[in-house]
Amino acid sequence: MTEHAVLYSKSAGIATITLNRPSKANTLRVEMIAGLDHALRDANRDPNVKLVILEGAGDNFCGGFDFSGGLEHYAPIQESDYDPGMDVHWVSNHYTSYITAFMGLWRGLKPTIAKVHGYCVGGGSELALCADLVLASHDARFGTPYSRVWGCHLTGMWVHRLGLAKAKYYALTGEWISGKEAAEIELINFSYPLEELDARVQELAHKLTAIPLTQLISMKLIVNQAYDNMGLQSTQTLGPILDGIMRNTPEGREFVRVAASEGVQGAVRRRDGPFADYSQGRPDEQPRKRSELA
Repeated sequence: MTEHAVLYSKSAGIATITLNRPSKANTLRVEMIAGLDHALRDANRDPNVKLVILEGAGDNFCGGFDFSGGLEHYAPIQESDYDPGMDVHWVSNHYTSYITAFMGLWRGLKPTIAKVHGYCVGGGSELALCADLVLASHDARFGTPYSRVWGCHLTGMWVHRLGLAKAKYYALTGEWISGKEAAEIELINFSYPLEELDARVQELAHKLTAIPLTQLISMKLIVNQAYDNMGLQSTQTLGPILDGIMRNTPEGREFVRVAASEGVQGAVRRRDGPFADYSQGRPDEQPRKRSELA
C-alpha cells in the first residue's frame, strides 16, 4: 500500500507529498504513516529540495485515523488482550510511535507547508498542525471529534498553537472550525477560497525557495527550540498515553464495536449526531468538494 497510498514528487526545489486514499478521505493506516515517514526522510536528505508541501488527494486533506474493519490494520491497539504497558511502549517509543512520523514535518529542518481542504480532523488535524505553515481553504473543516470519545490530543499542536481560552474550549467540546475561522484565531496561517488555494500555496513555496537553505533551517530551528523549551516533548509523551487509555474506556470500546457492526458512519452518527456537526452537520455547512470545481 505504501507506494500507492502516499505519492511523492519533486520539482524546482519543492517536494510534494500527497496522502492518496481519496475514497477513504485519506484516513491514516500504518502503511500510509510509513510512506509519509519515508518521503520526509527522502526530502530532508535530498540536497536539491528546499521545502516540503503536504496535501491530500481528492476532496479532503485527511479524515483522521482509519478505525474501520475492527482495527485489524492496527494490531498494537486491539482491545482484545489489551496490555496498557505495551500500549505505552508502542506510542512512546521513537521507533514505533506514529508521532515520530507526524513530527517529521517539524523535526526535519526544511520548511513544511500543509495545504488543507475538505476535512482535516482527528489525527489528520494533528498531522497538519505539525507543519511549519498551514494554508487552508475557507471552508475546510478542522476538528477533534475524538474529544467526545476514543481519543486525546496527540501532538499537542492544538494546545501550543492556540491561547488558553481557545485551546481549552476546543479540547472540551470537540467542535469543528472552518479554515477561515482557524486563520482568524491563528490556529493556522492563512485561508483562501478553494479555487485559489493551490496557486496561493505555490506562490508561498516559490517565495521561500528563493531564500538560502541555510537561512531557512536556521530560522526554523530557533523557533522550534522556543516551543520545545515550553514543553512540547512532554505534551507529546503524555497525550498518546492518555489516548490509549481513552481508546479502552467502556465508551471507547463500544465506539469501535459499533463501527465494526454498524459501519463507521453508524459510530459517527452516535458520536456527532447530538452536536449536529462534522458529517452530521447540515449540507450547507459541509466543505466544498474539490472534485466539483468548474
